Amino acid sequence: MENAPRILTVLALGLALLCAGAGPAAAQNCGCQPGYCCSQYGYCGKGDAYCGKGCRSGPCQGGGGSGANVGSVVTDAFFNGIKNQAPNWCEGKNFYTRSAFLNAANAYPGFAHGGSEVEGKREIAAFFAHVTHETGHFCYINEINGASRNYCDANNRQWPCAPGKKYYGRGPLQISWNYNYGPAGKAIGFDGLGNPDKVAQDPVISFKTALWFWMNNVHQVMPQGFGATIRAINGALECNGKNPGAVNARVGYYKDYCKQFGVDPGNNLTC
Repeated sequence: MENAPRILTVLALGLALLCAGAGPAAAQNCGCQPGYCCSQYGYCGKGDAYCGKGCRSGPCQGGGGSGANVGSVVTDAFFNGIKNQAPNWCEGKNFYTRSAFLNAANAYPGFAHGGSEVEGKREIAAFFAHVTHETGHFCYINEINGASRNYCDANNRQWPCAPGKKYYGRGPLQISWNYNYGPAGKAIGFDGLGNPDKVAQDPVISFKTALWFWMNNVHQVMPQGFGATIRAINGALECNGKNPGAVNARVGYYKDYCKQFGVDPGNNLTC
């Protein structure tokens, strides 16, 4: 076994070289530049290895299944059926629109694709279940009392906080923290660190930011069941009995939307 360290060193070097040749790469959260796919392993590149099976974001090829037609599933009746449950005073009533969502979804062709039509519909149901919970049926654009909270990870040097800027929850999935705003802005094409308010001002960018987070952090766990998506989005605060009320609310919306789409919700619904 005296050769084992040498073998491990060679393997590690080979992996490093492979990653280095993968094009503009960012293993953590991807954040690929336009035209590049985020592979199932978290690297940026082009071709089947990156845009095929398991592709998280970018010009994904579907990876073995055509999935669901997002525009046909997310009808005016479905979208407005969620929004109409919010009170008239809500800031999101005139902000969130189906057209803005579909515009954003066109930039993420891997969303609701990569598997069967049923799996695609489940992913759409899951996305809107979380959006419904996070925004109160499209009521909120900005996190309640968010400006009073510190969402700056000063230890993150790759995505440093800009002076005077707040990275509290904004948009459909209430994206927060500088380490999300930075790469999201880079991938989408706006200054996420310097102008995080853009997520609360432009509805297309708002939905793109939510879908960016989804495709980089949630899309790949959909086959594990809806419970895995809760863990990916807010597991530290809700899973393992920490907030069963919130978990049950998310599950309730998911089951309702699956019923509207005519699909079974599947297994492993809670976390």
